[in-house]
Amino acid sequence: MIAAILVVAFVGVTGHRVFQRRSLFLTSLVCLAILILVASPSPALAASLDGASIGPQWALPFAGMLLSIAIFPLAAPHFWEQHQGKIAAMWAALIVLPFAIWYGPLPTIQALVHTALLEYIPFILLLLALFTVAGGIVVRGNLHGSPLLNTLLLALGTLLASVIGTTGASMVMIRPVIRANDDRRHNAHVVIFFIFLVSNIGGSLSPLGDPPLFLGFLRGVDFFWTTTHLFPQTTSAAWILLALFFCIDAYLYRKEGRVKPDPTPDNPLRINGGLNFALMGVIIAAILVSAKLDLGGFDVLGTHLQVQNLLRDAVMIGVVFASLAVTSKEDHDANGFSWGPMIEVAKLFAAIFITIIPVLAILNAGRSGAFAPVVNMVTNADGTPNNAAYFWLTGLLSSFLDNAPTYLVFFELAGGDANHLMTNGALTLAAISAGAVFMGANSYIGNAPNFMVYAIARAGGVAMPGFFGYMVWSSLLLLPVFALVTLVFFR
Repeated sequence: MIAAILVVAFVGVTGHRVFQRRSLFLTSLVCLAILILVASPSPALAASLDGASIGPQWALPFAGMLLSIAIFPLAAPHFWEQHQGKIAAMWAALIVLPFAIWYGPLPTIQALVHTALLEYIPFILLLLALFTVAGGIVVRGNLHGSPLLNTLLLALGTLLASVIGTTGASMVMIRPVIRANDDRRHNAHVVIFFIFLVSNIGGSLSPLGDPPLFLGFLRGVDFFWTTTHLFPQTTSAAWILLALFFCIDAYLYRKEGRVKPDPTPDNPLRINGGLNFALMGVIIAAILVSAKLDLGGFDVLGTHLQVQNLLRDAVMIGVVFASLAVTSKEDHDANGFSWGPMIEVAKLFAAIFITIIPVLAILNAGRSGAFAPVVNMVTNADGTPNNAAYFWLTGLLSSFLDNAPTYLVFFELAGGDANHLMTNGALTLAAISAGAVFMGANSYIGNAPNFMVYAIARAGGVAMPGFFGYMVWSSLLLLPVFALVTLVFFR
């Protein structure tokens, strides 16, 4: 176990130098060999994936994957851009190859097929469809960023986030918001609140809003469950933040006096790419219909596939091609549309979904598994769930690690039974969902749109704070709001 931890630490510290020397393959083999030696399982493991018998070392590749996503883009961005696929493949290999040795090739393939067909492919296809459709919606023209207008723009983006996703709403709204405020001396705060509301909190009311919630939908959570059960928490947090924003923006607006002329031509406001709104409706309809129909199914290597879900996934592919057909190159160029972000997400999440397999098995074992101390942290003395702990632990990890796998970890920790969590465990599921979505706003790396918005704002001339400067804003403004949400809803 200690040796495995040292291997992960060694790779994290020396990775930049190792990869630059093109020694990725050899490094992976060394890590794999040591991991196999220290992860020797009991004979019971050979028969089935028994979470109670799996050692905590099996979680190291998952931890290494998440830490790579959190650290490398900031510490070595150029290196990460060049080698992220190789890094992801290395961590995935550290699960797949030992599994093949200890469990055998067929059980390993069955586990991978189950994860790919039931979780990864539907997840990626939804993101792809939302990403493509949102990339075809362009808001043109110019507005003048008064405190009232800015507040209305943020409110609109917050509403859109649950319909077209936090990534889609962020990409559609950020450029109009920047143009509206490009004559302001103080405009960084506008983008900061934009990240709080549009890129994070606003996406909590539907599975379309944020990836963690769609993973919950794939696990059996009803489509509109989050709409009803997170509505009070979401609206409370959003109204408080919008009110705070209006006060701060009004103060700065009066202070600066608007002496600088607006550099953006005063063109009328208009929206291009209207057909993509219809395609967004198709996405929503496909998800809702797939949840209601039962067209039967069949097995593939032990994984049961339902026909209605396959049709839903086929619709997502059709929406992508339809959006590309109806969207002009000019509209894509105006949005800065490219496939780069989507390719990155697909590669990284492939590794995440693979490395999380043993983690979920351990969590399913509850107090019998290696993560019993974590179970105890979120469980009261009488055995009931500590919902405040679920909210904060899910949230704090989502602040620095990817919130989708973090959601899955705590979903399983709460029992992993969607029917139970939607009813008797509704408050616990609400705490997990709110923590994963809300607290992604605590840092630039908490949610994928955060860093995208930061990069676009910097390119647009906005003097955005650095990583820790942003966290000063989030600590002063968000943490008190989340504390209030805890006291009101999750005690």
